[in-house]
Amino acid sequence: MKTELKRGTMTEPVLALDDLSVRFKLKRGELNAVDGVSFAVHRRETFGLVGESGSGKSVTARAIMRLIPTPPGEISRGQIRFEGRNLLDLPDEEMRSLRGKRIAMVFQEPMSALNPVYKVGTQIGDAVRTNLGLGKAEARERTIELLSLVGIPAPRDRIDNYVHEFSGGMRQRVMLAMALSCNPSFLIADEPTTALDVTIQATILELITRMIEKFDMSLIFITHNLGVVAHACDTIGVMYASHLVELGPRKELFRNPQHPYTIGLLNSIPRLDTRSKHLTPIQGSVCSMMSPPAGCKFHPRCAQAMEICRREMPEFREVAPGHYAACHLHGRN
Repeated sequence: MKTELKRGTMTEPVLALDDLSVRFKLKRGELNAVDGVSFAVHRRETFGLVGESGSGKSVTARAIMRLIPTPPGEISRGQIRFEGRNLLDLPDEEMRSLRGKRIAMVFQEPMSALNPVYKVGTQIGDAVRTNLGLGKAEARERTIELLSLVGIPAPRDRIDNYVHEFSGGMRQRVMLAMALSCNPSFLIADEPTTALDVTIQATILELITRMIEKFDMSLIFITHNLGVVAHACDTIGVMYASHLVELGPRKELFRNPQHPYTIGLLNSIPRLDTRSKHLTPIQGSVCSMMSPPAGCKFHPRCAQAMEICRREMPEFREVAPGHYAACHLHGRN
């Protein structure tokens, strides 16, 4: 399903995905992890990409960074335009020079992204020396400055600590410091708060928001929880089973969700303005991407499914100005 979006009068986006599709050729068969996804992120915009695990969010992020392992994966079609250039056309060496300097990524699990046998300062310092050409002493001072910037206490002492000597929240701060080390213009944060408790989540979200404003960056924030992005994002895209099923401004999407899956995600968020102690879960689980159902992939879990939902994939259509949804409910006269 190709996502058709109208071209507005806004300035040229910093990042634009056009019909992006990623597949993996496995021994068990072919798996389409991302299928026909299109969206744009403008300068100073925070874009939230939301969906359950297995919906294709992280694969989309890795495709933007061109970190899809080949084989078994490949970007089968589409474009990824960053600052006017299609990243898929760039030589590997030029793409490597963009990573860190222009586009950076905060990964979901710091313990797997950071090397446990090297000191934290060495890992950040190596990135600074490689990308900015600083000497060893200058890189160390820059690393101390970055650790202080993201709220690591006593950075001159902690710079020589190993990863296991930091708490979960502090490791995410280290990851953010590494991502910011070369002053990128675009940041991708892949579920940076998933493994943290609620209080630390709020602190990390506030820190990321503050860094975005300070460095005048654009951001893609990936999460499975709409509640996390309720106040942080300008625009939200909802993914389900490799497809983008809804896209719109944050206030509009929360006030008037148009896809049953988005409504289900919103209904599963705890609320303080109600006496009800019960949440309404989405029944079932994400379909197998090795053998997805025909038609709309959400129809086996949808209480409003119709016969057409079982046969045909819905078009991604504009249901309100700037608000898009892929649902047959909006195709009826």
